[in-house]
This record gives sequence, structure tokens and C-alpha cells, in this order.
Amino acid sequence: MPLPLIGLTTYNQQNRYGYPIAALMHQYIRAVAQAGGAPVLIPTGLDRSGVEALVDRLDGFLFTGGGDIEVSRYGGQNHPRLMDVDAERDVLEFELAQAAAQAGKPFLGICRGFQVINVAFGGALYVDIADQMPGAIKHAYDSGSERTLLAHEVRLEPASRLAALLGETRLQVNSLHHQGAKEIPARLRPVGFAPDGLVEALEMDGHPFGVAVQWHPEWLTDQPAARRLFRAFVLAAGGEEP
Repeated sequence: MPLPLIGLTTYNQQNRYGYPIAALMHQYIRAVAQAGGAPVLIPTGLDRSGVEALVDRLDGFLFTGGGDIEVSRYGGQNHPRLMDVDAERDVLEFELAQAAAQAGKPFLGICRGFQVINVAFGGALYVDIADQMPGAIKHAYDSGSERTLLAHEVRLEPASRLAALLGETRLQVNSLHHQGAKEIPARLRPVGFAPDGLVEALEMDGHPFGVAVQWHPEWLTDQPAARRLFRAFVLAAGGEEP
């Protein structure tokens, strides 16, 4: 049986010669491959026909981490801590998320990908958690040196699909984000929460596999729960019951 083809979104960068490239950390690629999927990197700049072709041919979609979403997409205000905003990436990922959901294709959002899923279906974000969410714990740990640091607990709703897939209702996770979900759209259900109440996991009801998490499980594949998450995603993309 052929391996499920999993599309992974990328970000725009420059190589050492100053030429633009599509880039992605290998942790995402390894996590998908270890779970039994065949990773396919998706560049930005595709038109609608390109998005439709991907949704038609690929089996699942992983929305990866990265810079901040343009604030105009969710009614936010500019903030000095905004970083790496890429309007071209926003366009591609929003179209892809909506098309994948409509087609019933399994998808998983991670960190920025979690925020993309939330905003793409009508939600809003805290532009900066530390400034805008009273009582918030620290969420923005150093992305250069603390990617595997277990920063805080996430509590999962016991009746959620995610809790059933992971076999746990309490997880220790890393935390590498300064933004977070402020308003959740009707199509999504919050099922995971940080100790301060910030939403850390979302599910799309009535979808074969529509899941988004605010932490970075690709850096935690030494944990059984992280491996189960990627395996369940790849199984769903292959048409199997996770």
C-alpha cells in the first residue's frame, strides 16, 4: 500500500547568496516520515488552481510553525512584537486550510498552523499574549534554545477525540509562541487548555481529522503522546481509522 502523501507548508527565506528559497525545519519532515507518511513540501505563491491540485492529489496537510499572521485578517492592531509577517504565506495557507476542510482532507496545525486554522475559519488572536491576556503565564520561551523544554501542562477535555488519540488528558508541552487564540470560531471546538486558560488545542467536529495544537510536538517525539498524534494523523490521511 503506498504511503500517504502529506503536504507540509513552508516559509520564505533567503540562502547565503541572497536568493529566495522555500524552507522548513527537518523536525516536521522527520516526524511525518517516522509516522509512516511521505512528506511533500508546499511552496507559497501558488494560485487557486495550484491549491485545488494539491487538495485533489495529496492525502493530508500539515500547517507548520513560523511567523505571525497579518493582523488585518483578524481585526488586530500592529504591535512592536509582531515578527516575520508574510502576506504571501498567509494567502496560501488560508486558501489551503479552507479547501482541505471542504474536501474532508485530514489536516494538523502546529503553533502558527494552529493560529492559521483558528483565523481561517473566523477566529481571532491575541496579538501579544503578555500584553493582552491578564493573568497569562509565560508562553514565549526561547525558540533557539528551549524547543524541547517542557514549559507547562495542557489539560485535554476527557471526551475529546484528541484525548482518545493520545491516550492522555494531561500533557507536558513546550511553548514557543507569543500569540494565541482569543476568539474561537463556531466550526472549531476548544479541547486543550494551558493552566492560565489559554486554548492550546482545537478540533473540527464532523471532519475525518481536523486538529490543531499550539505547542510543537515535532520536537517532542521522544514522548509517546507526540508520536501517537503524528501516527493518528498519517493513518487518517491514508484512509484508516486512527
